[in-house]
Amino acid sequence: MADKTIRFVIKRQLTPQSAPHWEEFDLQWRPGMNVIIGLRDIAENPVDRFGKTTTPVAYDSNCLEEVCGSCAMRINGRAAMACSALVDKLEHPIRLEPLSRFPVVRDLIVDRSVLFENLKLVKAWVPLDGTYDLGPGQRIDSNTQEKMYPLSRCISCCLCLEVCPQVTENTRFVGAAIINQVRLFNEHPTGKTLKDERLHAMMGDGGIHECAYAQNCVQICPKNIPLTTSISIVYGQTMKQTFKDLFQTPETATQGEVGHRRAVK
Repeated sequence: MADKTIRFVIKRQLTPQSAPHWEEFDLQWRPGMNVIIGLRDIAENPVDRFGKTTTPVAYDSNCLEEVCGSCAMRINGRAAMACSALVDKLEHPIRLEPLSRFPVVRDLIVDRSVLFENLKLVKAWVPLDGTYDLGPGQRIDSNTQEKMYPLSRCISCCLCLEVCPQVTENTRFVGAAIINQVRLFNEHPTGKTLKDERLHAMMGDGGIHECAYAQNCVQICPKNIPLTTSISIVYGQTMKQTFKDLFQTPETATQGEVGHRRAVK
């Protein structure tokens, strides 16, 4: 086994504007080897299988423990985390490509900033007023904590966006990860103060109505987050908010809510 060779076939792209091309590398196998170790070996000796000197492959990685979410890529045509992809469990040769739903920066690195822009769109945070000590926050009972914890395990890897058929340039669908965060912060006793605003964002362009419930997201999620359950719950919350806005009078609605109702009409 010590003389076993592993072949990596990698899709490379020097700049966002340049044409992609493929390069092949033969690497020495060793026990417990994962895709990241292979990419590190290439960086130490960037010579392709034909003996031509090239450049190290650009990729993102950090924790190597499936926690940071940065090393997401397509491995043998399937979206996956490179740190937990063991070469012994993959078909050979191993083909590596960047995620296809995001602009390529270089090689296997893509620009996933749309995810963070959408997190800002739905106000995925707990609001605090002032810079002074506000004292202890509201207590969260153990049942709510137990329900919220799985939702908080999202690592922003974007695998759910990669496999979702609705995430296209035309739909601008925010995706399951964002909807799950809406549910998480709507459950928080302090975070729910922005619940109406989050639900209004879900009613807008690229919102929850774009979901076709393909369920690819819940199958691919590396943290086993109940994404389809979150989608169903937030969809119900959005419908209730719609009826609430519909029957709310201008005298009782805030200026923002009135503006939203007018936009809907």
